[in-house]
Amino acid sequence: MTGAGVSAESGISTFRDSNGLWENYKVEDVASIEGWLRGPGLVLDFYNTRRKELEHAEPNAAHIAIAGLEKDWDVTVITQNVDNLHERAGSTKIIHLHGELTKVRPEDKCTYLDNFSEESVFDIGYGEIHLGDLAPDGAQLRPHIVWFGEAVPKIEKAIDAVEKADLLLIVGTSLQVYPAAGLYRYARHGTPIYIIDPNDVPVSDSRITHIQDVATKGMETFKNILNSK
Repeated sequence: MTGAGVSAESGISTFRDSNGLWENYKVEDVASIEGWLRGPGLVLDFYNTRRKELEHAEPNAAHIAIAGLEKDWDVTVITQNVDNLHERAGSTKIIHLHGELTKVRPEDKCTYLDNFSEESVFDIGYGEIHLGDLAPDGAQLRPHIVWFGEAVPKIEKAIDAVEKADLLLIVGTSLQVYPAAGLYRYARHGTPIYIIDPNDVPVSDSRITHIQDVATKGMETFKNILNSK
C-alpha cells in the first residue's frame, strides 16, 4: 500500500505537508464533488497543472524498489496516489484507489452511480481538458479522480488483495484518509505488517514494524530485512 510519501521524493506535491497543496488550495474547492459542481473550471485548471508536473517527474528509488520486489514475490500495489510513477517504475499489478491523473471520463459517469464503468474512461496522457471538452456521449469531461464525497469503486478489490497477503508493506501514507486507512485491518491474523514513514504511526498493532524513514531509505532497510529472513 502506498501513499503520497512514496512520490514526494519525485517532486510530486503532497496536500498535507508544509508547503503542500493545502497551502494554495482549499480541498473542498478542488478535491470534492461539491467543488466540481460549484466551480468546474477551477478544478480542471488544478488537474491540468498536476498533469504538467507529473509529465516531468520521474520514479524514484522507492518506486523502483517496490517494482523490483516482483522478482521474488507476487506483488499487488494498492496506491492512494493518482500519479503513474509505479507503472513507469515497472510495477505490473496496481490498484488505483483514488483514480488516475492521466485519465478522464464523462461527468455523467459517476463512481456512485450504476452507469459508471471502466469503458467510460479515456487516457489523455499529460494533455489538458477544459470546459466545453465533451465525451462522445456529449457530457463534459472531468478528471478520473475519486473526490471526497464520492464512492471508492476499487475498495473491495483492495480488501481482497489485503486479505490474501502473506506480508503487508505500507509506504508513505499517513493512514488518516478513509477508507484506505483501514485496509491494513483486513490482513489475516499473524500477517507481518511493515510501515515506512518518517512520521509517527497513528495506529497500534502488534504485527506492525515501523521503519521511521523516508520512502527511498526505508525501502533499502525493508529489503535488507527481507534478505535476512
